[in-house]
Amino acid sequence: MERFEPGMMAWSRAGHDNGTLYVILEVTQDCVFLTDGRLRPLEKPKKKKKKHVQVIRRIPEELAELANGNSNIKNEDIRRVIRRFSNV
Repeated sequence: MERFEPGMMAWSRAGHDNGTLYVILEVTQDCVFLTDGRLRPLEKPKKKKKKHVQVIRRIPEELAELANGNSNIKNEDIRRVIRRFSNV
């Protein structure tokens, strides 16, 4: 069983958004709520089943606040992290 935590990054592996990189915003029993800061902002996250995402185990330091439960993260921060990770 995979471990899912807020702040981790995840690739979509099913659906029309296959191959899209997201940040995990919230975790429930069966689903995760994902955001990319652009099409899916923090205010309107995408709900996706856990089996349809592939998690990237490390949490970027910019998103460590999200993992600790703080909500000072902005959409711009999410976009910056995703852009930086995509260029690597």
